[in-house]
Amino acid sequence: MSLELVCPAGTPSALRAAVEAGAHSVYCGFRDETNARNFPGLNFSPDELVESVRFAHAHGTKVLVAINTFAKAGAMDAWKAALANAEKAGADAVILADLAVLDHAATHHPNLRLHLSVQAAAATPEAIAFYADTFGVKRIVMPRVLSVEEIAKLNAAINVETEAFVFGGLCPMTEGRCSLSSYATGKSPNLTGVCSPPEHIAYSEDKNGTATRLNGFTIDRFGAGEQAGYPTLCKGRFVAGGKTSYLFEDPVSLNAASLMAALAKAGVTALKIEGRQRGKGYVAEVVRTFRAAVEAIDAGGTEVEVGRLLAGLVEGGRQTSGAYKKAWR
Repeated sequence: MSLELVCPAGTPSALRAAVEAGAHSVYCGFRDETNARNFPGLNFSPDELVESVRFAHAHGTKVLVAINTFAKAGAMDAWKAALANAEKAGADAVILADLAVLDHAATHHPNLRLHLSVQAAAATPEAIAFYADTFGVKRIVMPRVLSVEEIAKLNAAINVETEAFVFGGLCPMTEGRCSLSSYATGKSPNLTGVCSPPEHIAYSEDKNGTATRLNGFTIDRFGAGEQAGYPTLCKGRFVAGGKTSYLFEDPVSLNAASLMAALAKAGVTALKIEGRQRGKGYVAEVVRTFRAAVEAIDAGGTEVEVGRLLAGLVEGGRQTSGAYKKAWR
């Protein structure tokens, strides 16, 4: 069976671009704290989702709605509304992480197909069986900390579909348990849908170059002519042991395109491209390239050209295969 290509859409126009470029599925979220990409200028209103699902379905593309943050105690109304609006729009699945949201979905929206978000960090047969048996979850999005061999062993022990990231941003956290951003700003992907939120970011120039700060914490300095990326705390340079380095993670992008066939052999059902914060031009180019690679694999060919074709779109001009080859943990 062909690999399903799951592509990002941060806006209705990006969704249309992904669909027209050949996405099998598109994932998106509402314009509120219920999804883990709650950045200004992104996401969908309920009415926009209705129209977008209609457009996608007319082109044979599925729409998956990420409602993958963790609900606040005693204040679940936003998450309940998101589930109801996703079902009303005709979403093909919702991507969830929180136990309470999963329970509400399984109880009140039994016809909604449930996928488990990477935010839930389910990486053992026991954890996955719990979500499948308790809530009827049909697919697990794999944490980006597993090797291909570990994914193969996992797939042999479970009875649900698996989805693996192959391109885009790379988080060094154990998925769903990032505390760096919340430590510095009080906000995190888990709780409010934002990492290193832009209102807390400041740039300043001095004789040593450009400094980037997050809520007052200096997290990097760049010399003249040095490229300065978006200052996420996990990809800043810090002093430890008398050495200045990228202590947690280098500013590189995940590109596991060369492992697509291996992931398929390991039993993976779907390949996920990260990037809901990206523009429609980026989305269209990445989707088009990966779709061609999927079709090449289906035809018995190779996917190796993908890495070269997308080299100009990776963060800092550098890319890695992440933990899939055990070179990164």
